Amino acid sequence: MAALNKQTSRRSREIEEPVRPTYGIDEPFTVLVILLLLIGLVCLYSASYVTGYYDKKSTPTTFVVRQGIFAVTGVIIMLVVSRMDYHKFHYFAIPLMVFSTALLASIKVVPSVWVTINDATRWINLKVTTFQPSEITKFAFILFFSSWCSIMGRKRMRTLWYGILPFGFLLGVTAILLYFQPHLSAIITIAAIGVVIIFLGGASMFWLSTLGIAGVSAMIAYLKVKPYAMTRINVWLDPFAYFRGKGWQGAQSLLTIASGGIWGMGLGQGRQKHLFLPEPANDFIFSVWCEEMGFVGAALILLLFAALILRGYYIASKAPDKFGTLLVAGITTQIAVQTIFNIGVVSGLLPVTGAALPFFSYGGTSLWVLLGEVGVVLAVSRRRKPESDKKRGNRS
Repeated sequence: MAALNKQTSRRSREIEEPVRPTYGIDEPFTVLVILLLLIGLVCLYSASYVTGYYDKKSTPTTFVVRQGIFAVTGVIIMLVVSRMDYHKFHYFAIPLMVFSTALLASIKVVPSVWVTINDATRWINLKVTTFQPSEITKFAFILFFSSWCSIMGRKRMRTLWYGILPFGFLLGVTAILLYFQPHLSAIITIAAIGVVIIFLGGASMFWLSTLGIAGVSAMIAYLKVKPYAMTRINVWLDPFAYFRGKGWQGAQSLLTIASGGIWGMGLGQGRQKHLFLPEPANDFIFSVWCEEMGFVGAALILLLFAALILRGYYIASKAPDKFGTLLVAGITTQIAVQTIFNIGVVSGLLPVTGAALPFFSYGGTSLWVLLGEVGVVLAVSRRRKPESDKKRGNRS
């Protein structure tokens, strides 16, 4: 027991020990984020001005102006966070996990503060704006399990008790709370984030496989118990068979993408956003981009996201410690899963569910959280020594 306590104390000190930032933020990652953010604002204006024109409470520029304000302030948040010692986030792991769980639980405790849109109750009303507590939950999972794996060590993470049960318990509680919204894409995103972190943290493949089998079994049971879930699968497989009903979103998205062809109709010239395509500024914003910029424009965005994700994992591999590696890997996985989910949904590769496209979809507070997470990635990148300096050091 004394040896175990000594090991835990040593690992805690490794996490808490501050490292002086003597190098700049990772420039390629920063440039990719800013580029995606700027393109996202241009795309949002094109996708939202029709909705703003027909909405009596808005103007054609309402959505992009609001998002622009959040983008500017979000970049400031990103830069401030990037200069922080990321080891200090270790102290917020448990409080943030408790806070995010309490926010999700408030849907049953204080339902009056929640807002329902399109049969989904995912937003809390702050009077001046709304926000999705699930966005905070995603970062809470990243932070908590990065801290947990760093303290436990690889040897204990290979056990069922330390490596799997805490993750399974918290994921189960979170999944139940998100079920009441409902928010399936958030459940899958959080599960993917957690699996990547505990895998990199040293969890046994045997126990991870067992957890995966249990998850698939639960999904099959869910489809059998909830007939409407199976209906959603049928709609996904053939949205045009349900064109005037539940298949409207998926069918209109496919029509929008197909209308773009190779080169697109031109920026701002899309037609499907004129009250045909649902949620053109949110879940289906990538469909608008495909229609207006065509296959070439869509491929460009996919390449930018791929470059951002690969650079994120590169930064994770060069982090000075395990805590930094897991933080960056978790945040990068979140961006990757949300991107795959959104593009998969709008292209018909995945069933329709609420999934925002990072840096593009309308949502101010979610953009704040995302840019704050990017700031954490840049904070970790400050602590790594550039390859050029390492080579010079080796030569000397």
